[in-house]
Amino acid sequence: MNVMRNKVNNARAAAKEATHERIVAVAARAIRRSGYDGTGVADLMKEAGLTHGAFYAHFTSREAMLAEAASSAFAQSAAALAKVTSGAPPEQALASLLTAYLSKSHQEQVATGCPLAALGSETSRQMPDVRRAATRHVKEVIDLVARLSPDWGQPGAHQRALVTVSTMVGALLLARAVDEPGLSDSLRESALQHLTPSPE
Repeated sequence: MNVMRNKVNNARAAAKEATHERIVAVAARAIRRSGYDGTGVADLMKEAGLTHGAFYAHFTSREAMLAEAASSAFAQSAAALAKVTSGAPPEQALASLLTAYLSKSHQEQVATGCPLAALGSETSRQMPDVRRAATRHVKEVIDLVARLSPDWGQPGAHQRALVTVSTMVGALLLARAVDEPGLSDSLRESALQHLTPSPE
């Protein structure tokens, strides 16, 4: 009898965890697409295929959900950058990262792309958990860029990585903001040309 009860309890826990992950995944896309303030619980739960009332079985508040969604979005972004660089020869890894990040397709993939470019201007007004997740991600990306740089280990490499990441994110944010396709392309392409290391 206890074995059966444990199996039922385990199955319920697994189902609840899967539902929770589905809500977080939908929310991670929604915040990038619509912003923190534009992500409402009712619409989010509808998109996840669940009732509004089911939300509170998974989160204590909308703010708790936003913090988890932000962490998930940043983790997805970090994984995407790692995937791009892991498939490239070491001497081409940074150029591959920059090319992928500043691509037209990344510009168009707002809901699944970089949350820093999608949410950067809103993040300063969010609660501490969201800002902490953003800060961790910014540091991770800076460290990744520094490690991939040809001058890694040399004085100034970390500072150059700070400038590289700031330029990457700023160029993508502006490319998404303007309504002239030519200007949008120029912003991305000029940043890419400026940041890509010259071949030795």
